[in-house]
Amino acid sequence: MTKNDAILITGAAGFIGSHLVDRLLSLGKIVVGLDNFNDYYNPQLKEHNLSAALENKAFHLVRGDIRDSEVMKRISDTWQIDTVVHLAALVGVRNSITKPGPYADVNVTGTAKLINWACRCDMEKFILGSTSSVYGNRSEVPFREDDLTDAPCSPYAATKKAAEVVTHAYHSLYGIQVSCLRFFTVYGPRGRPDMAPFKFIDGIYRGETIQQYGDGNSSRDYTYVQDIVEGIQGAVENPYEYEIFNLGNSRIIVLSEFIKTIEDILGKEAKIEYLSDQPGDVKTTFASISKAKRMLGYRPTVSLREGLTEMIEWYCAHTSFFESQAGA
Repeated sequence: MTKNDAILITGAAGFIGSHLVDRLLSLGKIVVGLDNFNDYYNPQLKEHNLSAALENKAFHLVRGDIRDSEVMKRISDTWQIDTVVHLAALVGVRNSITKPGPYADVNVTGTAKLINWACRCDMEKFILGSTSSVYGNRSEVPFREDDLTDAPCSPYAATKKAAEVVTHAYHSLYGIQVSCLRFFTVYGPRGRPDMAPFKFIDGIYRGETIQQYGDGNSSRDYTYVQDIVEGIQGAVENPYEYEIFNLGNSRIIVLSEFIKTIEDILGKEAKIEYLSDQPGDVKTTFASISKAKRMLGYRPTVSLREGLTEMIEWYCAHTSFFESQAGA
């Protein structure tokens, strides 16, 4: 990459995207961030995520949609883009069950339009943010990148699997280098308010009842956001023709232990409403990360307690902001 090349990050104002923006700016990169600030959750939280980046002259924010050809043309006419990190997506397993159409439009059609644009503009690298959800309800662990992923449990997971397949088609057609990164249950500062880590911290801190789905024995490979960003940076710096990588912590934590750790850090006891398992949820996720270690230099280092402590400190430092935005 020459000093004049820029990196495009879609979904730049989101949880992972905004952390990646900050990391790349700290490395002296020119970053173009694209986000449509949709209302899946409060757009003001996304604005807040980019408050520091917007003070940096090397960061350029474009408000628009990956499916808008005029917006994409404006980007390619204005900046010399070498690498696309595609993190924009409609997220949320449960929401995708009731509203599958928009998920297919954004996650599949949107990805196809974006990588087609990247190929027409002769860009070299395309990095896709995928998900552990593509593995479905597997009993064999840990999950490996060469495992079959033909049985997703939700429309969201199906659209992310489809996005991986779409990017392979464009790699085959045009030779663009593609890395698909399967993220495993990311948590940390700026965490999405619709995700369990934020909901549990918020509810326990306020003394409100939290909802626990299932008997507490479901398990997740919780991965701290800065470890995920390290993995994405590794993919940017180590391009391959077409590869899929797991980015997880390679440790599984049962739900009851996760909640107990939050209780311990906050020094408060959770009030729990026990509910039945939800459609689309999987019993466990567990990443094999040997491939990412070998090929990307990926080395997750943050323990669950360390990561949750950082997230809780961030939450406590911004409680007044969350209160001011409640219901906005």
